Amino acid sequence: MKKIHIIKRNEDYNRIIKNNVPIKYKDYLIYIERVKSDSYYFGFSIGKKVGNAVVRNKIKRRIKNILDEKDYQNGFNCIIMVRKAIIEKDFQTMRKDLFVALEKAKIIKEN
Repeated sequence: MKKIHIIKRNEDYNRIIKNNVPIKYKDYLIYIERVKSDSYYFGFSIGKKVGNAVVRNKIKRRIKNILDEKDYQNGFNCIIMVRKAIIEKDFQTMRKDLFVALEKAKIIKEN
């Protein structure tokens, strides 16, 4: 995932989480904010209850790797939050569950 497609600012996270209803699927909470833009942005939130910094960064790397596999529509900001049970899942299960959640959110580009 390119750095230009990542949400960095705290006020962006707060605005998206406060003003949108999450899409819940298994271990994921996905907040989608529709914007008029020619690009899309993802942000990740993994709490300290999930594990130490090494574990949290491993999960972020896995999610970014999964997100790189698909093409997405333009004009949205997305925050992906994970629950603690994610550490028990293997990569293929994470991948399958995240794609189902993103298809529920209707942000994957149709081929």
